[in-house]
Amino acid sequence: MSLDSASSQQKVPAHAPTATVQVIGARWAVAAGHPLAAEAAARVLAAGGNAIDAGCAAGLALGVVHPDMVSVAGVAPILVHLARAGETFEVSGVGPYPRATTAAYFRERHQGQIPPGLPRTVVPASPDAWCAALARWGTMSFADVATAAIEHAERGFPVSQFSAYQMGANADKYHRWPTSTALYLRDGRAYRLGEILVQRELGETLRRMVRAEARAGGDRAAGVSAARDEFYRGETARRIAEFHRAEDGPLVYDDLAGFSVEVAPALRARFGAYEVAACGFWCQGPVLLQMLNLLDGVDLAALGHNSPAYLHRLVETVKIAFADRDAWYGDPHFVKVPADGLLSKAYAAARRALFDAGRALPDMPAAGDPYRLAAAKSRESALPLAGGSAAAPASLDTSYVAVVDAEGNGFSATPSDPNVDSPVVAGVGCVVSPRGSQGWLDPAHASVVAPGKRPRLTPAPAMAFKDGRLFMPFGTPGGDVQQQAMLQVFLNVTVFGMEPQRAVEAPRVASRSFPDSFWPHVHAPGKLECERRIPRETRDGLQALGHDVAEWPDWEWRAGAVCGVQVGPDGTRWAGADPRRGAHAIAR
Repeated sequence: MSLDSASSQQKVPAHAPTATVQVIGARWAVAAGHPLAAEAAARVLAAGGNAIDAGCAAGLALGVVHPDMVSVAGVAPILVHLARAGETFEVSGVGPYPRATTAAYFRERHQGQIPPGLPRTVVPASPDAWCAALARWGTMSFADVATAAIEHAERGFPVSQFSAYQMGANADKYHRWPTSTALYLRDGRAYRLGEILVQRELGETLRRMVRAEARAGGDRAAGVSAARDEFYRGETARRIAEFHRAEDGPLVYDDLAGFSVEVAPALRARFGAYEVAACGFWCQGPVLLQMLNLLDGVDLAALGHNSPAYLHRLVETVKIAFADRDAWYGDPHFVKVPADGLLSKAYAAARRALFDAGRALPDMPAAGDPYRLAAAKSRESALPLAGGSAAAPASLDTSYVAVVDAEGNGFSATPSDPNVDSPVVAGVGCVVSPRGSQGWLDPAHASVVAPGKRPRLTPAPAMAFKDGRLFMPFGTPGGDVQQQAMLQVFLNVTVFGMEPQRAVEAPRVASRSFPDSFWPHVHAPGKLECERRIPRETRDGLQALGHDVAEWPDWEWRAGAVCGVQVGPDGTRWAGADPRRGAHAIAR
């Protein structure tokens, strides 16, 4: 009998290749939003570093090689899982508004807007976040993990296809500031695919941190802390403060010198046989946990993958959970967040009653009452919706890195802050976190701007566990789409049994039926965006259920770029890297 006969093939799964090869390793794996960031992590892992060392190396590299989406002086929420201890921690990688920044500051000085530029600056958190994780749980020096980032900054790197597209589409925005024009434009135009971008000032900023580490006495952790202190209390801090003083920005030296990230146990929720961890209510991470609670116990497999009924269920779940996000989430130092109620199964059961299998909610519903575990507050007591009815802007946002090492430690981080929202700081070589764009000026809103308060952050990594062991760190860029895309990929893996690469490549949808997290918080009631690979009859079915369906291209970058590393039952590492933005995976 021929080996390619029909009878011999019946026992073999059909060959259905993915757009990107499924990467599998026996010892470790990394998936990141840029190939050079994945390579930076792989270099550290190959040299004996652990997942935290590698994740920090990738995160620093993303700030250099992916500046259209990430700043070295931006935000970086992190989750770390320690296999031996069985513990999972969050690092609060977002800084607060400066002490001079108030809602009145925007109303009186900026015509009631949160404009691009220095006014939307918050204290940069990512340098402290990387250093805090590295000092506590890493094994290498800051110099070791910053090596790739410094090399790419000083020697230059070829601009990727996705970055060339984004920088070209936003070239006019760089012209707003001379420092940005000088760095990110070449002969007055955006860098093109493959052209070499050199960032010498940024390389020198990282080298100042390395030199501070080398001068420090004490152990490895003391050296990492010295590198961190150079950024927040040394020459770099003085340069940032002086730039703000000269350009009438709100950030001062004391804002930087007094800052530190927080480390705490991660939040968790159970979904069937799985447990999922997320960062706290200072970001949108808990909304993924709320959505999983709303779906726990529902026979999703019976609905059929990406059927009208299945997608309808997911989209309505998004609306219900995002209503709570809008009403209750904010910096816990300023906002009383009913965390236990929001994450309880009883509250999810009450809120689940709002779902109608036969008709879409026309808009985001009223928020629930997690104090009384009730399905809804009265419409009169609900917080007002922000913004007008419009299409959400294609806000540039974020990247991502996931690592699992040979010991089973996990790292999941979503560094962010694009280079078009604020000027490059002279003498530092990058923008300093413009994440203040995610604040509100409505005094009734949980995330209204206030001095020393953190804006509610969209970047929010996750980790999944099974039988008490790490199953999959995962995350994505995408603004408000992040938790929606992560939900779909997680269910692709856990409910529908897809390998990670196939799970991240499956077509996705995204609701816009809530106030956008970015200023001016536009709101598009009922709008549902669908990648065109979802069949026409499915989209028509969603339209018939009352969704206002808008078509995306087959592979849409705004649908997110989910990456993850799944640990197989035999200990193999299966990495998924989303081709929508050129993500990359490496394993050994």
